[in-house]
Amino acid sequence: MAQRLALQRLLALPTRGPLASHGRAFGTSAGRRNTFNVQDGSDFQDRVLNSPKPVVVDFHAQWCGPCKILGPRLEKLVAKQEGKVLMAKVDIDDHTDLAIEYEVSAVPTVLAMKNGDVVDKFVGIKDEDQLEAFLKKLIGA
Repeated sequence: MAQRLALQRLLALPTRGPLASHGRAFGTSAGRRNTFNVQDGSDFQDRVLNSPKPVVVDFHAQWCGPCKILGPRLEKLVAKQEGKVLMAKVDIDDHTDLAIEYEVSAVPTVLAMKNGDVVDKFVGIKDEDQLEAFLKKLIGA
């Protein structure tokens, strides 16, 4: 109920006028719908393991400098795939159990998953060309 009320308030924010010029713009572009934060183990099961589409899983942490560079870069490239791949973001401090289950020993760690299975993985930061190749391999392009 509280979440619904907060969402209604958010949607009621003006798009013009003095408030809008100082606030951050919220979009509903396809890129944002393709990226989501994992809420819990059940959410991970539903949206990642049971996904009919390939999923890139970004294990990150708020305190991780390279994660702050890689995350937006990866989100941008996932958005360019126009819905062929999804991106799940997993904060290792909030979801230690998932980090342990997937043997994440350093962040950022990125998994490529298809049909619930890990098909590829990398640890650390990558440039855009390397990320594009990673995504193309995952979606079979």
